[in-house]
Amino acid sequence: MLEVRDIHKSYEGQVLLNGISFAVQAGETVCLLGASGSGKSTLLRIIAGLEEAESGQVLWDGADISFVPTHARNFGLVFQDYALFPHYTVAENIAFGLRMQKLPRAEIRSRVEELLATVNLVGFGPRRVSELSGGEQQRVALARALAPQPRLLMFDEPLGALDRTLKDNLLEELRRILHTRHIPAIYVTHDQEEAFAIADRVLLLHAGQIEQEGTPAEVYARPVSVWAARFLGAGNILDAKVVRKKAKGWEMQTVLGNVEVTCGHTHREGDRVNLMVSRRGVRLEPSGNLRGVVTDVLFQQNGYKVNLEDGSFFYLEKAPQIGQEIYLHLPPSGVQCLA
Repeated sequence: MLEVRDIHKSYEGQVLLNGISFAVQAGETVCLLGASGSGKSTLLRIIAGLEEAESGQVLWDGADISFVPTHARNFGLVFQDYALFPHYTVAENIAFGLRMQKLPRAEIRSRVEELLATVNLVGFGPRRVSELSGGEQQRVALARALAPQPRLLMFDEPLGALDRTLKDNLLEELRRILHTRHIPAIYVTHDQEEAFAIADRVLLLHAGQIEQEGTPAEVYARPVSVWAARFLGAGNILDAKVVRKKAKGWEMQTVLGNVEVTCGHTHREGDRVNLMVSRRGVRLEPSGNLRGVVTDVLFQQNGYKVNLEDGSFFYLEKAPQIGQEIYLHLPPSGVQCLA
């Protein structure tokens, strides 16, 4: 399968990719997730052969393809702007790569009809792509990428221009198609909900490196750094000072009060650390060990984000009143030390 080995790339004197290495296994969808400017699209273009790395290798089944032309790599590409031919019909767009392969007309026609059914566009073949909605055009782009039967599919922010409902529907269909056809894929996005919906494995890109990798559930539940926790919105970050060793962890002091943290790091008394309080790691309780005054309450789909006067925030199932003094219970299982 695909292996990316020690890729380096700079842009205008700034390091963009600094020793990136990872692999994509058969049938696996790997998502490159990161903020704008993190180098994820550049990395995708290097894999596709559209750009050259300054050093490193791109391998397929162990063979170095770093200098193989883009068209000879047999990788499919899907972009945000669709990149369709506006003067062609839907069927002609899907058939484009097949005609380049000089396949018989009957086989082209059969494969186009099959792909129209795959992307739920039966009967759309004669239409001009300019007559289609954004979601329909993206389905055509996917069908065109699938037509030559690529050995790897690559997506660069493919759903960025679509509204949330349409995006969610397409994500479900895309995941079904990839798994049904067992096609390995690399999916680039800055949207974590999109990444978690589509990916089997997520790679978090930050400062030119892979900050963390794992399944969506693993990455979200156990971020490895302050940056990862904040980027993912996995919870609130509290600055803390190590007070003393406890039987099963450490007692740590925060501006809201002292908490006990189960932690595998080595600390000394007085060390400054960062604690992440998970979204479900705290609850309102009169005898709670943390105290704060509410300055704002924001409704979110799975609860409320409650801002406190010291600048910290927590996620609660029930909304307190603005100006209310609240006490919070923070069990050790709800806190992670990011060191």
